[in-house]
Formats: sequence, structure tokens, C-alpha cells
Amino acid sequence: MTAEQGVYLYAVTREQCEEPDGLTGVAGAPVRRLTHRGLAAFVGTVPLAEFGEEPLRRSMEDLAWLEETARAHHRVVEALARLGPAAPVRLVTVYRDEGQVRELLGERHDQFDAVLRRVSGRWEWGVKAYAVPSSAEPAALPQDTSPGAAYLNRRRASLRGREADLRRAAEHAQAVHEALMDIAVAGRRNPAQDPQLSGRREQMVLNGAYLVDEARAADFARAAESIAGQGVTLELVGPWAPYSFASLDHEAAPGDAP
Repeated sequence: MTAEQGVYLYAVTREQCEEPDGLTGVAGAPVRRLTHRGLAAFVGTVPLAEFGEEPLRRSMEDLAWLEETARAHHRVVEALARLGPAAPVRLVTVYRDEGQVRELLGERHDQFDAVLRRVSGRWEWGVKAYAVPSSAEPAALPQDTSPGAAYLNRRRASLRGREADLRRAAEHAQAVHEALMDIAVAGRRNPAQDPQLSGRREQMVLNGAYLVDEARAADFARAAESIAGQGVTLELVGPWAPYSFASLDHEAAPGDAP
């Protein structure tokens, strides 16, 4: 390792986890394994001219670069998760050398161990719910209403209708979340996405992430499908590596299992 290169960290697994053959990741670099105290860190070599602290600030503003890097990162993490429990780390986590990575494994060994026990045999699913506008017609106005007053009244009625629709959808979304939590090991409601990010014109009323036992994946999907309606449409995505539940700073919430 030269001064111009750094070590890119993807995920931490158990030492006995298989090493995928011929797997390449960020910057097209081969993925390799570093082991310490029963843990394995999967890493690659990246140029610090691109991934050093200062260049990285500029690179992160390049959406094409960011998308390419994220795809490569997630491809490696998903491949590892298919082979056994994996604790993904944040995008573009770069260390100075392999020694720093082994120090991380030693210093935070117990936390990594707890994360790997938490996610073993489990996958992350995402559920997004969107409010469906009501098709109900507004009440008819008296015939002697002036055009200007009629317009204002229609606007007020439309706004009141949208607010009522959104309120009902939000209430049902909470019921959806609670029903899914009966099946999931753990779950959380994330902030609703802006329509520009979601790609949907409808208002998002639920952006949930759920940690689900592999054996209950079909039950979870059926439950999500069965509780759609009542003013919302649901979008079920996954399964993924458990990014939302692999944080070393994760604190157990009600329903979490060790």
C-alpha cells in the first residue's frame, strides 16, 4: 500500500464467511478479505487522489460519480449478504491502511458481533405508502352564487378534501406500519421522500424499513399486499442487505431481537 492509496471498506462479516470469487467493487478494484479476532472486513484499494478527504468532497457533488460508486458498493455488499450475515458500512468509508481496518475490528469487536447476531438470517424490506386522491365530487353550490365566489368556494372545498384525504391516508399508513411490525423483527419509519426523489406525484405517507426473518418473508409480503387500500397505495421493495439495522450505534427498539 503506497501513500497514494487507501483501503475502502464495504462490510464486516464472520471470519468463516466465504470470499466471493472474482468480485470487483469501487474503482474496479478486486475485493479482498482482512481478518482479525474472528471477524472479516471486506475491502478494496482506491486511489486517494479520488477518495482522499479533499477530492472526495468534490466527487460527492458529481451525481454520475456518486451513482456509479453507490452501485459498485451495493453490489459488493449484496454479494456478501447472500453468503452470510453482513454488517454493511456507510458509502465511501476509506481508511489509510489495512492496519487501521484491523484496529477497527479489534476496538469495536463486540459491537460488530452484536450487529451480526441481530441481522443473521434476516433481510431488510422497504414499504412505501402514497396517499390516493379522492374521486368524490364537491357538493353543488347554490345557483345564484357569483362566478368569483363559486371559484373560491370550489378552491376551499378542494383544499379541505385534499387535507381530509391526506389525514385519512396518514392514519391508515400508521395502521399498516403497526401491522407489519407484528411480523418484522424490527422496523422504523424514515422521513417521507420528496416527490422529486420518489418519482411519484402522490404524497408519501409511509417510508418504512423492516428487518424480517428470511422464513417469514412470504408472510410479510402477503401482509403488505392485503392491507393496501383505504386511501393509500403500497410499494414493497426488497429484500436487501440490512443497511438500516447494521449501524454500530443502533439501539434496540421494542420488537428488536438480539
